[in-house]
Amino acid sequence: MKREDLNDMLWFLAVAEERSFTKAAARLGTSQSTISHTIKKLEARMGLRLLTRTTRSVSPTEAGERLIRSLAPRIEELETEIDALMEFRDKPSGSVRITLSDHALESVVWPKLRSVLRDYPDIKVELNSDNGFRNIVEEKFDAGVRLGESVDKDMIAVRIGPDWRLIVVASPEYFAGRPAPEMPQQLVAHDCINHRQSRLGGLYSWEFEKGGRELRVRVEGQLTFNTSYAMIDAAVKGYGIAYVPENLVQRQLASGELVQVLDDWTPLFPGYYLYYPSRRQNSPAFKVVVEALRV
Repeated sequence: MKREDLNDMLWFLAVAEERSFTKAAARLGTSQSTISHTIKKLEARMGLRLLTRTTRSVSPTEAGERLIRSLAPRIEELETEIDALMEFRDKPSGSVRITLSDHALESVVWPKLRSVLRDYPDIKVELNSDNGFRNIVEEKFDAGVRLGESVDKDMIAVRIGPDWRLIVVASPEYFAGRPAPEMPQQLVAHDCINHRQSRLGGLYSWEFEKGGRELRVRVEGQLTFNTSYAMIDAAVKGYGIAYVPENLVQRQLASGELVQVLDDWTPLFPGYYLYYPSRRQNSPAFKVVVEALRV
């Protein structure tokens, strides 16, 4: 294969991954017209239509999909080998991309990384906060952070945080005119602040456990968020009852802005784990990040 053909195919992969000539051009540091012309020349040389273009999107044709399946693993292998060469440098360097929830970011990952990264100025870390589940292989993340119970069995999992729990809280003003719930089932009579699960698109059913008895309660209320921080703010302002990570509301509980109920019904959840593909050949930069986060 000629060198120019390989370069054109790398540009084709970028367009296919981004589903946009504009985004691919920005990623590659070139113009949209240049990359469009390059792909047309590649299609002409191969005698195949690789991309379907519309005014709103770009998608691979059947031939394009087959070329992606052939090229992508080989390109990834080359990138991994190049990353491994970084071991010969005096200091680890390179980029590490991690997808994680806002709670994991604020409570575990960022507190551990921020001091370590000062010692490794050549390491670049991208922390992508997303409360849904991402395919870290397809989306080219180096790793993800999720609860231990949520990690796929074919992944390497490294524990990075302690067990934690959600607790039920509301403002004193909210409870001023109504009785506080003494059983989880009584939550259905209250205004509750819902949490949207990004992975499934549905609302989270609040999970409770006491004496071996497990309950799930579907609550209702005026507000729904997909982040704990907005839920906490809404609870403080009296919009209803929230079910949020305990460590995020210690200040509000201490100040009296929030009060806790149903304490004996809230179970522990397994702590956060960093996970990544078992076949991944880890770069020195990635190893620094793993060791910094490891419990």
